[in-house]
Amino acid sequence: MTGTPAEGTAEILFIGNATLLIRYGELTLLTDPNFLHRGQFAHLGYGLVSRRRTEPALDVTELPHEDLDAVVLSHLHGDHFDRVARRGLDRGLPFVTTPHAGRMLKGLYGFRHATGLHTWQSRTVRHGDSFVRITSLPGRHGPGPARMLLPPVMGSLLQFGDRSGETRLVVYLSGDTLIYDGLREIPRRYPDIHLAVLHLGGTTLPGGLLVTMDAGQGADLLDLVRPRRALPVHYDDYTVFTSPLDDFLAEARRRGHGARLLRCAPGERVTVGVHAAH
Repeated sequence: MTGTPAEGTAEILFIGNATLLIRYGELTLLTDPNFLHRGQFAHLGYGLVSRRRTEPALDVTELPHEDLDAVVLSHLHGDHFDRVARRGLDRGLPFVTTPHAGRMLKGLYGFRHATGLHTWQSRTVRHGDSFVRITSLPGRHGPGPARMLLPPVMGSLLQFGDRSGETRLVVYLSGDTLIYDGLREIPRRYPDIHLAVLHLGGTTLPGGLLVTMDAGQGADLLDLVRPRRALPVHYDDYTVFTSPLDDFLAEARRRGHGARLLRCAPGERVTVGVHAAH
């Protein structure tokens, strides 16, 4: 990462898929650590696998391990937490995730500081004068009864602040959710979101089962949440993704969201603040 971001702003490095390295003041967060290489397979459960099409912008060995304060993990799927990340991350690193993933991380993989949050629960992480309040938000990975075959998923609200104690920046990570009525509570509780990071791709499992937002659902979420800015991720890294990024961008612009959209290719950085993003 570069030097400390300007006060009240976050610098985000897009590593690939849903993996972000977020720096705010003295804090550094990692999201959904996925460091498989091109051609390797992610395990999705019940014998299902998906081949990675892309390279991550960083190898797990290139992370600023000594600076990492926490990992925010939306759910326990192989394209969000993989065997490379499991071997490469320190077992003492705090994880904030779902109760299901928290139990697995602690009991099976030895990440002793994993915390599982129920929906609307929060945990605060601090480093020096900087803090982030991480709140678990609603998410649903599959439609109807099919969601019972998939791991529980959460969205996350990241409320960043500093020595003043006030929240300066609000970031929403959608997680691998579909559009459903439970998401309507998010803008009721948090009407001013500075950045929404949208997990897209139209992930489709055998039999045509859609389990992440496609272009239309991604635009629906923008209609619902109406963030100041939106960053699409999770759209072309795996063979199970069927909804291209360009389809989402076109649909979002058609609905009047063009000014909200941020473009950040893997390996690039974007800086986000209350009044600007670039």
